Amino acid sequence: MERKVKSQVRRYRTQDGAGVSLVRVLGNTTVEEFDPILMLDSFDSENPKDYIAGFPMHPHRGIETISYIFQGKMTHRDSLGNEDTIADGEVQWMTAGSGIMHEEKLPASDRMLGVQLWLNLPAKDKMVAP
Repeated sequence: MERKVKSQVRRYRTQDGAGVSLVRVLGNTTVEEFDPILMLDSFDSENPKDYIAGFPMHPHRGIETISYIFQGKMTHRDSLGNEDTIADGEVQWMTAGSGIMHEEKLPASDRMLGVQLWLNLPAKDKMVAP
């Protein structure tokens, strides 16, 4: 079976949250072509000023977020009362479903290295309990 490259995506540097520096690989301009992947961000910094502002409380609905921290730490807290910190080599998965508020804090470390992926839930699952 022969496969052909349909398109190429170029990553770009940007800031999100309260000023977290990151590299966006997939985002709002690639949703149609890559659905169910809505967003793919990567971050790699040895300078805490690039990320310690974190992602203050914000809403999600109808998606799942997957965060993988290769090196560093990330603390998730949400409107359901859940709170946990993941560190080197750990993954955190959140199903937003019918809606949830959450925040991610990124404490200073020797290096912050990881990725976050947003997945679009199928229409039948968009209103599941978060």
